[in-house]
Amino acid sequence: MTTHPDLAEQLGQLLADAHARKGSQVTVPTELDAPDNAAAYRAQRAFLQRHRLDIGGWKIGAKSEDGPIQGAPLPRQGIHASGATLARSGFPLFGIELEIMFRFGRDFLPDAAPVADAEVLASIAGIAASIEIVSSRLAGWPDVPKPNQLADLQNHGALIIGEFVDYRGEVDVRSPQARLVLDGQVIFDGAGSNPAGDPRRLLPWLVRHCREQAIALPAGTVVTAGSYTGMVFPQALGMVTGTIAGLPAVGFEIT
Repeated sequence: MTTHPDLAEQLGQLLADAHARKGSQVTVPTELDAPDNAAAYRAQRAFLQRHRLDIGGWKIGAKSEDGPIQGAPLPRQGIHASGATLARSGFPLFGIELEIMFRFGRDFLPDAAPVADAEVLASIAGIAASIEIVSSRLAGWPDVPKPNQLADLQNHGALIIGEFVDYRGEVDVRSPQARLVLDGQVIFDGAGSNPAGDPRRLLPWLVRHCREQAIALPAGTVVTAGSYTGMVFPQALGMVTGTIAGLPAVGFEIT
């Protein structure tokens, strides 16, 4: 008996095929629009499964300090160490955001008992600066349904990871001094702010979400947690360098 993917799975597969073509976008037929976040998360799973993409990390965020939280798995193939070189042509859109990311020091397994928020926060083992490349496979972005954007891995293109340092709670994660430079031109310099407020509040949600989705979060999982500089769309090529006070710099080259 042949089984056919449901509409959410078809949406995820459509987006995954565009991702595989690099630099391309698709128009989503109305009948495939994700009606809600639950459908979007099913589409995310189908996105990864379509071309057997491994999860290399996560992105999480919220639009306000008490607003709803969303997240997306990040393909391992799109996570790069600081100093990487990335071609602008490989992305249909190319925005950059300077962020802070965390690394878990223990496993969170879907078949384990629920974990208290304090236990999740106590599991933070490392902290680093990161730069996310924001992109979209959705033609007409950003004027497309929000659940479709969530299905599209929450507008994720790639992630550049800075050097991790041991987490001791000393880095200001609410409004750190941040600086973003492209090809010698300062794009942002000042006190940054994360729309979610303290991004650590997002981590317990991720653990619960993955437990509900039967997804393991192994020790060493990296989680980037929202922009401190807003989204910038570079018009030039060259070296991008981001610094957040108290953390090693992170950078990459756009060619």
